[in-house]
Amino acid sequence: MLKHFSTKLFIDGGDPEETKTAVQMLSVAGYAGPDGQTTNPSLVAKNPDIADRVARGDKLSSAELWREYRKIVEQMSATVPGDISVEVYADENTQAEEMVEQARECVKWAEGVVIKLPIINEGLKAAQILKAEARLNMTLCFSQEQVAAVYGATIGSKYPVYVSPFIGRLDDIGLNGIDIIANIMRMLSGGDGHVHVLAASLRGLQHVLQVLELKAQAMTLPFEKAFKPWAESGFLATRDDSGLDLLGERIDYISLDLQKKWDEFDIHHELTDKGLKKFAEDWNGLLL
Repeated sequence: MLKHFSTKLFIDGGDPEETKTAVQMLSVAGYAGPDGQTTNPSLVAKNPDIADRVARGDKLSSAELWREYRKIVEQMSATVPGDISVEVYADENTQAEEMVEQARECVKWAEGVVIKLPIINEGLKAAQILKAEARLNMTLCFSQEQVAAVYGATIGSKYPVYVSPFIGRLDDIGLNGIDIIANIMRMLSGGDGHVHVLAASLRGLQHVLQVLELKAQAMTLPFEKAFKPWAESGFLATRDDSGLDLLGERIDYISLDLQKKWDEFDIHHELTDKGLKKFAEDWNGLLL
């Protein structure tokens, strides 16, 4: 019988062939999985077929790009039967109603589609509408306040709601990104359990082992940066040393009241703005 990790394992990418390779590597090592896939506009832009086409100067119409996105998701779903997080297109001007319209189309693509929405005001408004009908993954998360807002906006959701804190991008600005996972899990331990932590932006083996040590509900691994180093370690599940290695300035825990209304929290974060802009630029760079 194949072994399972206590933390759900997703592959983060835009290439279905990478996903197939990950399945094979886990199986050979005696493990089940992965449990699903996450993707986003930037990762779709890096899909080999799409990247080759654009490199030849053959950009896509909006309708063509959405068809290609759907095809990628369908191929991933055929490889992993679990959750497939599909991010809607959003920039700083996208309204909640537009995200909802996209989401309702995307959920038709495969059985396991989870809709990714950015943690911005309009994204949270969209989540309030969609929480009764779709599975959600609230992304571009960098603070406890953002998670507290997600918690408040999605109370009563039909399904558990993922929130995706980006560890590596916090490391990039000199912070100890793994602290955000620990702090969020501590905060959510006082809630009703409807929000689950999906650790994202993992940059190597140490991040993988730290997330496993913290027992987050899920993590998503970029194939080259995190999954392959982990596979080369023999899929280590624990570290020989104890405690968490510090990679930057500590992120202090903040005591927040999860019963407050979501719009009472300060959800703005410069890294969320930066990530949203990058996703939009990558998507629009594929278009005619």
